[in-house]
Amino acid sequence: MNSKFAVIGLGVFGSAIARKLAERGADVMAIDESEDKVQSIANDVAFAVSLDATSKHALEAQNLGDMDAVVVSIGSSFQEMLLCVFQLQAIGVKQIIARAQGPVQREILTKMGLKHILSPEQEVANNIAEQLTNPGVLMCVNLPDDHEIIEVTAPSKLHGRTLQDIGLRKKYNINLVTLLKEDGGEHHIKGVPGPETIIDNGDIIMIFGLTKDVNRFIEINA
Repeated sequence: MNSKFAVIGLGVFGSAIARKLAERGADVMAIDESEDKVQSIANDVAFAVSLDATSKHALEAQNLGDMDAVVVSIGSSFQEMLLCVFQLQAIGVKQIIARAQGPVQREILTKMGLKHILSPEQEVANNIAEQLTNPGVLMCVNLPDDHEIIEVTAPSKLHGRTLQDIGLRKKYNINLVTLLKEDGGEHHIKGVPGPETIIDNGDIIMIFGLTKDVNRFIEINA
């Protein structure tokens, strides 16, 4: 049985999530007050409905309580988003994922009991700042408790050395998530590399650790 998701709020962000979920084979219900936005996505998802997402009766009528998760991406009004989240909680939605614009909204949603809160603008800002200050960084994902995952072009100081010799965990207190090697002009994941794996020029490494430890690794090997 396919997973069932609903996306409420069909702006650029919400529409992108709905389409991506549908591309991956999920049954997606796309919801917005705007009939135009609903019509624009109707051919890309299983269901597209125009309704007032702050109405408990309207949400219940769509059986949202049966969804595996509901994504709330109402960006025009934080008050409407909060009321929508409240109504979804009242009808027993298993998992609610909401979009927060700024730390105050995130704190409010956290106090409402939400465990999955998206801040795409902040993530984009963090990525751009990281890439500008550390040009070798290709991707950065900030995680709770001052941890992060970064994807970085392997520094030249690591070329020709084995992972055992580099000692990421012992010397830098960080972990290698995976390694991508170039093949035919494209990079491909090499699974979980062993200690004897050699880092070559052009490799991309994905590492995890405390932000301060990751930054220290980058500074030392720049």
